Amino acid sequence: MSVDILRPAVSDLIFQLYGRPLHPELFDILAVRTIQREDYRLTVRITRTGHVVSWENADVHLTEVTAAAAQELPERRRLLHYKLRSEHCGRMLCAHGIHYEMSFQVEVMPPEIFLQIHEEILADGSKRGLLHHFPAHNRLSVAPLGYLTAEAGRGSLILSSFHTFPSENTVVKTQSLIEKRG
Repeated sequence: MSVDILRPAVSDLIFQLYGRPLHPELFDILAVRTIQREDYRLTVRITRTGHVVSWENADVHLTEVTAAAAQELPERRRLLHYKLRSEHCGRMLCAHGIHYEMSFQVEVMPPEIFLQIHEEILADGSKRGLLHHFPAHNRLSVAPLGYLTAEAGRGSLILSSFHTFPSENTVVKTQSLIEKRG
């Protein structure tokens, strides 16, 4: 199996938010889904290193990325930048009344708890959202998962992602809220 298709270690990941689109060719995209609503367009992509989520309306474009720190990404109009460690929350007031909030959590678990959570993510992903099974390291190992959901409410959108790293017994969870205020 080629090393190129394996996920990086969790300690090598970052979370970023951009106030602009990023070219899809910058990423190794494994699964994609686009949702068009009356007042916005949402594109979610699962990548080898996590995800790329693009949200845009007539006035604002936001791109959320979880990626390897070594991956070369632009700095222009990068609004938030965090190493994916432990837990963190952030927020950004954007133009035209758009408000963005995010949180992430990196959770290392005992193997039996990790397997239970992994199975719950797999079961939920088979019913809704965008789910990608990564190749397992060998036929007896647990395959990593990437899973994203989007829940639209009145004037708001909640995005949730779960990325599993079986070799580290770790789940990286992100949650983002995009809403129009005022």
